[in-house]
Amino acid sequence: MMIINIAGFVLISLIIWWFWLYKPAEEEAASDDNKIIVIVNNGVYQPARIKVKTGQQTVIQFLRKDSNPCAAMVLFPDFEISEELPLDIDTDVVLPPMTSGEYPFNCQMQMYKGTLIVE
Repeated sequence: MMIINIAGFVLISLIIWWFWLYKPAEEEAASDDNKIIVIVNNGVYQPARIKVKTGQQTVIQFLRKDSNPCAAMVLFPDFEISEELPLDIDTDVVLPPMTSGEYPFNCQMQMYKGTLIVE
């Protein structure tokens, strides 16, 4: 009985760590020409933080390598943009000129998260 309780406690601890405490290392990328390539793999966007210049149209090219259904869509809620990301195919997302600030992007269930930093 004690082994089952310990196994249950360990399993609950791993679930809490994975969904609420684990933060993958965030890469940061900047681009002078406002074109960035983002790889969607292993539950994260790589890079997860993207810096672009203010007032310029931006193209983010997503390459989805993760077969998880959650990775099948990327949303930019501040711009009301959503794009489907087919597996192993480059998909360009064109963003309008933006003012300075931070704009989140994520999958439809908000498990994959990233930030667009406009300076």
